[in-house]
Amino acid sequence: MSDHSILFIGLDTHKEFVEIAYIEEQRGAQPIHFSRISSAKITINKTRKTSTT
Repeated sequence: MSDHSILFIGLDTHKEFVEIAYIEEQRGAQPIHFSRISSAKITINKTRKTSTT
């Protein structure tokens, strides 16, 4: 049996900021707001690197 699960990630992009949310695969799961970050490339890369650990 596999211990893998699916995580759906949503990005609501705007000129000045990006809203990040996610939801787990299981039925009835509620979406979770992760953060609101600047849309600057360096901020997006920093968020990506810190959230993968």
